[in-house]
Amino acid sequence: MFNKKIGLLASTALVASVAFSGAASAQVKDEIIVTATKRQQTLQETPVTVSVTSADVLEKAQILDIQDLQSVVPSLRVGQLQTSTNTNFRIRGFGNGANNAGIEPSVGVFIDGVYRSRSAAQIGDLPKLERIEVLSGPQSTLFGKNASAGVISVVTAKPSFQSQGYLEAGAGNYDQRVFRGYATTGLSETIAVSLGGTYNKRDGYAESAVAGQPASNDRDRWNLRGQLLFEPRDDISIRFIVDHSEIDEICCHVANFVNGPTAPAVVAVGGQLANPANPFAFVNFQDSSTTNFVNDDGISAHIDVDFDKFSVTSISSFRSNKNGNVNDADFTTAPILVATSDVDINTFTQEIRLTSTGDNMVDWMVGGYYFDEDIVQISGLDFGPAFNAFGNAISGGALAGLEPLYGLAPGTFFSDQNDIVETFTQHNEAYSAFATLDFHASDKLTITGGLNFTKDKKRVTGSTVNNEVFSAIDLNNDPTVFGVPLPTVLFGQEFTNATGLAPTPANIAFIEGVAPGTSAAIQAGVAAGVAGLQGFQFTPQFLAFGNSVESGRSNDDQVTWTARLAYEVNDNINVYASAATGFKSTSWNLSRDSRPNASDAAALGAAGLLQPNQSFGGRLAGPEDALVYELGVKARFDKGAINIAVFDQEIDGFQSNVFTGTAFTLSNAGKQGTQGVEFDASYYPVDALKLTFAGIYLDSKYDEFANAPTPQNDPNQTQDLSGEEIAGIPDFGFSTSATYTHDFGGGTTGYIRGDYQYESTISPVGQIFFGVANPRSDTNIVNGALGVNLDNGFGIQVWGRNIFDDKAFISAFPGVVQNGTINVYPTAPATYGVLVRKDF
Repeated sequence: MFNKKIGLLASTALVASVAFSGAASAQVKDEIIVTATKRQQTLQETPVTVSVTSADVLEKAQILDIQDLQSVVPSLRVGQLQTSTNTNFRIRGFGNGANNAGIEPSVGVFIDGVYRSRSAAQIGDLPKLERIEVLSGPQSTLFGKNASAGVISVVTAKPSFQSQGYLEAGAGNYDQRVFRGYATTGLSETIAVSLGGTYNKRDGYAESAVAGQPASNDRDRWNLRGQLLFEPRDDISIRFIVDHSEIDEICCHVANFVNGPTAPAVVAVGGQLANPANPFAFVNFQDSSTTNFVNDDGISAHIDVDFDKFSVTSISSFRSNKNGNVNDADFTTAPILVATSDVDINTFTQEIRLTSTGDNMVDWMVGGYYFDEDIVQISGLDFGPAFNAFGNAISGGALAGLEPLYGLAPGTFFSDQNDIVETFTQHNEAYSAFATLDFHASDKLTITGGLNFTKDKKRVTGSTVNNEVFSAIDLNNDPTVFGVPLPTVLFGQEFTNATGLAPTPANIAFIEGVAPGTSAAIQAGVAAGVAGLQGFQFTPQFLAFGNSVESGRSNDDQVTWTARLAYEVNDNINVYASAATGFKSTSWNLSRDSRPNASDAAALGAAGLLQPNQSFGGRLAGPEDALVYELGVKARFDKGAINIAVFDQEIDGFQSNVFTGTAFTLSNAGKQGTQGVEFDASYYPVDALKLTFAGIYLDSKYDEFANAPTPQNDPNQTQDLSGEEIAGIPDFGFSTSATYTHDFGGGTTGYIRGDYQYESTISPVGQIFFGVANPRSDTNIVNGALGVNLDNGFGIQVWGRNIFDDKAFISAFPGVVQNGTINVYPTAPATYGVLVRKDF
């Protein structure tokens, strides 16, 4: 049935494109130059699925950062999670990399050709732009680091030798204040410079339920970006870019979709939690603000030299990113649990490539890429003063009853004095060599082949200081309770309570003779009680690595390839068929949930390294291997263009990082597959009116995922999700826009723009792991803007995002240490504002 749908959609779109192109004229609308294949080509000539957002659209649609791109690129999903630094990108349903500094994203983000390795480095108001290109599918052949799902490529404007610039100031609801400025000029005939900056500040829209606490989801960020362009000759261009950005915000608001059976325990310790009946009340139930910061710096050098038959490009960069957060992790007003994290990332990259130039039968490109990165992460858990009482309430007083059995003072378990501090380091060195050939078999047919060899090495360490007492106790075997294991003690207590007799062998035998099965029933009850307590041991002692058994090293290499046929049907229609592979190296779990592999259990035991209550799995996830088959058509006509791609894409060994309520479980998800169609079109019914329409249809599932984590977060149990729908991926999404421009005469122009984003219901984490009702409705977001630009350079714009205040959820997750609770991230409410600008 799916293949029939795909075939029908593809054939219909192809017929439509041929029909539209029949009225071609010499003047083609929207001739866009892209560098998706690292060559300058028009969008219609590029045989790759790429969505381009121009600077004009970014300005008129008020797309303030990369997160807003999904409103105009349906194949892209951007999810912001518990902090401003925690952003996950998905293209065609594939993507990961949030919540863990050890997991690099499957969607590579490049700004002016420089790879940004972590999402923390990808947030920030966008600089002076030329365009943003979103490339769908594996791009590992040309992009040397972790592009197994796709690429987001941001291209900024070079400095101009002509003096120009702008100043902009804006205000909006929630007391938003925005200031932007940009200036560029030539210092001589060979040197030009530019400097741009942004300041963006706004109050939060989720008020705190605790008096005196600030609202969450505010904006407080600024950046500067300077460039120097040196062109001593026509064939030499050298560009230096320096940038700095800072974020200091309270983020991100969480609502409750389901309050589980632990809710009364929260209330019992004096806490409040959100009401699931009104998840869009935008009231933040946290006893302390979730603060987070980012300091991001970079410098890069871009050198282009043209020779007679080829050109040389070199891109060198060094980046430093420091980010951290203090997060009230239980999302209630009770002081139960706080998570902290500080991450320091330093990255050096070098790319060099040689590209043939001129009109050749065979065009070629060869190059190399080098990547070197160091990460230091210090994170931890702080137990609040209410955690002990909360745990006792959940366990029916069992925790308090255990403390005297182990000779411990009341309040010892989960004391606010017993915190956990974790230290992780990672050194990553990678290099790749790549080559592509374009054989122009005729004026119409081009055959392309490409190869990439990547070598990726990582050296990782992890250790913790864990003063939490309860999780270090072996409840089944620890003989410190009156000299015998806890189950024996509890059996004796329950036997006496049930029979009034001491638990001696003779009394047990007597009762069995009178009431057979009594002992077994008591034993079963004790075992169930101990198992319940073991489920609360979510912070066990950590097995540090590298150690004598675990080296803490990974060494991966892979050859990826691209094969493509592109055929020019006529001046207006290009078709292509392609197959490509992608690769992402091993990711390490840099969190307290990192556990040794089960295959190392015997060796670790022999070495005496196993910790109390040792569990296994989740230390690392092996490499991802992607494969995509794609058919595409690109057509242009005198009033617009249409592009369609039909694809079948899979990732073998997809690195799944799933939160189960108390832990993040990292594993390879066997195989994740998606089939679908994506398309985009533009149409000018009249010159002044531009209409766009873009959409994607996805059929995504876990082809194989036999060892998925369980909702109970039992590290020794798994579930089989093979054949299940993938969480968080809509079946269908589209966006459409209309932009009308008007010339009032005398140099004064105006425009009005509206765009609409639709996304079908998704399957979030809660549905797969808990079987609850789906906490997500269709998304229907409308944005709009109108503006006037005067001949003296002044302009004014009024804008709004989510104008009709559509209410939906970005994602869902199981409540932290609150079994049965489902938390959700709501979409932002309506925002609007006015901007005044002066161009010069």
